[in-house]
Amino acid sequence: MKAEQNLTMLCDFYELTMGNGYFQAGYQDRITYFDMFFRDVPDRGGFAVCAGLDQLIDYLQNLHFDREDIAYLRSRNLFSEEFLEYLQNFRFTGDLWAVPEGTPIFPREPVITVRAPAIEAQLIETFLLLTINHQSLIATKANRIVRAAQGRTVLEFGSRRAQGIDGAISGARAAFIGGCGGTACTISDQLYGVPAGGTMAHSWVQMFGSQYEAFKTYCEIYPNNATLLVDTYNVLKSGVPDAIRAFNEVLKPRGITKCGIRLDSGDMAYLTREARKMLDGAGWTGCQISASNSLDEYIIQDLLRQGAQIDLFGVGERMITASSQPVFGGVYKLAAVEKDGEILPKIKVSENLDKITTPHFKRTYRIFDRATGKAEADYITLHNETVDETKPLELFDPQATWKRKTYTDFIAKPLQVPVFRGGELVYDRPLLPEIQRYCKEQVETLWDEVKRFENPHGYYVDLSQQLWDIKQALLRQN
Repeated sequence: MKAEQNLTMLCDFYELTMGNGYFQAGYQDRITYFDMFFRDVPDRGGFAVCAGLDQLIDYLQNLHFDREDIAYLRSRNLFSEEFLEYLQNFRFTGDLWAVPEGTPIFPREPVITVRAPAIEAQLIETFLLLTINHQSLIATKANRIVRAAQGRTVLEFGSRRAQGIDGAISGARAAFIGGCGGTACTISDQLYGVPAGGTMAHSWVQMFGSQYEAFKTYCEIYPNNATLLVDTYNVLKSGVPDAIRAFNEVLKPRGITKCGIRLDSGDMAYLTREARKMLDGAGWTGCQISASNSLDEYIIQDLLRQGAQIDLFGVGERMITASSQPVFGGVYKLAAVEKDGEILPKIKVSENLDKITTPHFKRTYRIFDRATGKAEADYITLHNETVDETKPLELFDPQATWKRKTYTDFIAKPLQVPVFRGGELVYDRPLLPEIQRYCKEQVETLWDEVKRFENPHGYYVDLSQQLWDIKQALLRQN
């Protein structure tokens, strides 16, 4: 989708004050390297799913300051006229590398790397974090829920309880990347091609003189998409019987066997088992049973363990808000600067070990076992290091360096791809269904132990010896 709004001013104010400061100090042309990464997987899971790159591309291509923006900044009496004049011709001229959307990602590895003049690299921080954090969070939660459904269709039903307009619209897009089959959000279909669908609410049933009349009318209007909400009054005593009667009288004479019922309340395990018996007994063995009502991966998992007969799940607020952990903790940190053509590594030091950054311009490889095709570890190197697949590769845990493993029959694939060079887009943007398929394929390369919901196996993100030595030298120096 092409950006129609100028979102350049969607930034933290300090990015503008620092930009003015860089300009006054003569640093506006200094080339910098920034990494976006995250520290912890939501819900204490084994991995996250990257999403949001497409919206970041739109933003960077449309990056500019309008006259109204310049007038507003001038009114604050904080910015020099020279800086405001510089902003009049502002655009993104840098380089950007990114992990493709749908890729499983892990803590402390670069997801986005930006090489750009200081002001440009600094100014894009807020939007970059906003879009990657939000969509990665929802894609990750959706993927957990989809995996819990064990091959059954999951639809995103959360628009009305999302955190604002874009939370609903881009959230539906991210949920589709994570594996959802569609959304209730119409505009997400219009803008992004996320398949939108829906049937009826309780108000439809209440509008008619009887529940049967409501069902019969709906079947007559939508005979090829008749899914009836059966829990307005009593699921087993009237809801399912009235649905069967409507199917028999409207669909059966037309030779239509595709239909469904939906439950939005009650004991889903018991009610769906009983409803299945009633439908099968009436000859409607192909009738799908859908369930909604505050579902998440744990409830879905329990329902299926209890023998619930559910073919499709509609998941709302717990997916679109990622309510169990509604923040994806991605950060954006300076990793290096250039001076006289030389790359100088930079590090942030903290007493909190998780907040110590990994310096330098880097490249990340995913190490796959050649025999199984499974991902074994991620390996972060200096940008100019290569991995020789013909030689043994020893990896070590950066948090516990005595933990080491040697790989001999492996494939090393770079994790990031070039997206912008010199401000020009060089990335072939995949269609949304392609991203969804890619996500499913990549998640399947992970061992089941990494995909556990509870106490997943820790996936290693290791540093090359050269990068480790540089980091340790900077820590000693600081």
